[in-house]
Amino acid sequence: MIKNNIINRNFCPVCKVEDNIILYECLFTEYPVKEYLTRFYSTQGGVELNYLENAKYILCKCNNCDLVYQKEILSEALMERLYENWINPVLVFEAQKMLPISHYASWAQEIFQIMSYIKKIPSEIRFFDFGMGWGKWLLVAKAFGCNVFGCELSESRIQYAESNGITMISYDEISEQQFDFINASQVFEHISCPTETLQYLVKALKFGGLIKISVPTARNISRRIKKMDWDAPKGSKYSLNPVAPLEHINYFKRETLISMASMAGLQEIKIPLTTQYQFSTNWKGIRHIVKNLIYPIINKLDKSNNEIIFLKYK
Repeated sequence: MIKNNIINRNFCPVCKVEDNIILYECLFTEYPVKEYLTRFYSTQGGVELNYLENAKYILCKCNNCDLVYQKEILSEALMERLYENWINPVLVFEAQKMLPISHYASWAQEIFQIMSYIKKIPSEIRFFDFGMGWGKWLLVAKAFGCNVFGCELSESRIQYAESNGITMISYDEISEQQFDFINASQVFEHISCPTETLQYLVKALKFGGLIKISVPTARNISRRIKKMDWDAPKGSKYSLNPVAPLEHINYFKRETLISMASMAGLQEIKIPLTTQYQFSTNWKGIRHIVKNLIYPIINKLDKSNNEIIFLKYK
């Protein structure tokens, strides 16, 4: 059963070099990884450990491009089971209802800034969200009159998006399209072949079009891995969420992400500060005022931030 459920990545999924070091190794069904998985998925649905027998959580670091990646990963079929069974869609959807209005405001702000940079009216802009989840980001863009398209693995999420007017396209259909902007937020850390996937997505991007890639940032990732505190809560100093077993199978440093994008014919761009300020939202209270004024400058100077917008230049 394990041969059908687990894929073994014998080389770096970004640069394809086999030279790596093993940072950590443990069976998925043994302490402490077993306890972590049981605890983590208990509130979402529940992990079926019998599918993971004899498989290992092996964390490697590429000596060429510094990507940190999991060597043994779930097959496509088992990944689908994870998102449809181990993570219960009903529970996740209910949690989505709790998102504050400020969350949607930040999406609106981002979409305004992108439209301003592209310099087209909304009805002429084609947005594509790769790994869209429930499609909430696209629904905000749709509300402004943009043409919105999505791609998703989970059937329940696909049905929800279609019922709300989002045009779904399959992975095989992506290269037949031409988009002004592709959103790939919190996706590439989950993908088994990130370099090939990005190169494929770029085929669907218009010349001069934009793609945003956002992956987890952990400025002290080396210390986290050295400590391996499986009890550290998500968002804390030593949280292992950036390299979470089963799901976060790639951890990118900013330089690795930029290098991978360069191989796909992309270059980093920055939305002008004037545009960011012009379309900032939520100025209620001192904290939000300071954030709106300071964050664009910090983001421009931050050399570790893993939310990057790229332009297709060739």
